[in-house]
Amino acid sequence: MPITVVATDGIFSAAAEKIMFAELTASFLRHHDLAGNAFLTPNVIGEISTISKGRSFAGGTSSDIVVIELKVPSFALASAGQKAGFIKEATEIAFKAAEGRHPRERIFVNMVYAVDGLWGIGGKAYTNAELGEAASRASAA
Repeated sequence: MPITVVATDGIFSAAAEKIMFAELTASFLRHHDLAGNAFLTPNVIGEISTISKGRSFAGGTSSDIVVIELKVPSFALASAGQKAGFIKEATEIAFKAAEGRHPRERIFVNMVYAVDGLWGIGGKAYTNAELGEAASRASAA
């Protein structure tokens, strides 16, 4: 389940990026009721990409931004409460990591849902049902 953070350069320190990514991962798993799941936890992956100042935009004009995007299977964060909880917490995590260098209202969070069957882990294509079964087996172990 990839998490991608895109931010204008200078918003986060290298140390803050590591902490932020760990906290975003934990938040996603907790809001999806999968904290500590032996199958899914190591498969929450991602990156933090920085954009040079002047090369990020909002409202059609140059602006510093932070975007947190998840690519998830259709069953992830299925309820409105799970979505709202994750978005609120992810925004606060990024705001805290920015250490006063970026306003909360310029932090954007979105999720993209993948088509069933297009999850590949270690060369194996998983359907949503197979992902759910693998996660259930890992929880029971």
